[in-house]
Amino acid sequence: MDSHGRYEQRVVWAVVGTGIGPLLLAATREGLVNVVFHATDEVRGSALERLASRLGTEPVEEPGSPPLAEAVRQVEAYFAGERRDFGLPLDWSLISGFNRQVLRELATGVPFGSVVGYGDLARRVGRPGAAQAVGMAMGANPLPVVVPCHRVVESGGGIGGFGGGLETKRRLLALEGVLPAPLF
Repeated sequence: MDSHGRYEQRVVWAVVGTGIGPLLLAATREGLVNVVFHATDEVRGSALERLASRLGTEPVEEPGSPPLAEAVRQVEAYFAGERRDFGLPLDWSLISGFNRQVLRELATGVPFGSVVGYGDLARRVGRPGAAQAVGMAMGANPLPVVVPCHRVVESGGGIGGFGGGLETKRRLLALEGVLPAPLF
C-alpha cells in the first residue's frame, strides 16, 4: 500500500514466442491489460514506457506471476492449435467509452473461426452507421489476439486493416481456419 492506504498498481510482463512473432503480454491484479505485437527490443521498450506512463508504475518482467503465467499458457495453447478461446480475466483500464463497448462485444460475440463486418459490429452495439468508428476501436485494441480484432473484416469480403500488419492478420485468420494457410 502507498502512504494514502491505496494499493499500488503492479504491472508484470513477459514476452512469448508465437507463430506470428514475439508478443509482449502485460498484466495487473485485475487481469491481462496489454498485448503488443512484434515485441523486439525496440518495440518492447517503447511499449513498456507507454504502459508505465498510462498506468503510473514501472512494469516488471515476471513471467511466472499468477495472472501472467496463465495468459502465457493460454496464448501458447492458442498458437499450438490446442485452444479456441481465452478464459482470462481482462483489465480494460487502457480503453474506455465506445471503444470498450465494441471490444467487449467482439470478445464475447465473435467466436473462433468466424468473422464479423465493421458495420455488423457497429449494429450489435446499437450504433448502425458507425463502421468507421468500429475500425478506430479495432486500431485502439490494447488486447489483440485475446480480444480478436483480427476477426473483423470488410463487408465486401476484403480483409480490412490491422495494427499488427496484414500478414499477421492473415496468419491469425488461417490459424482459425477462416483463410487458407499462407504459403511461406
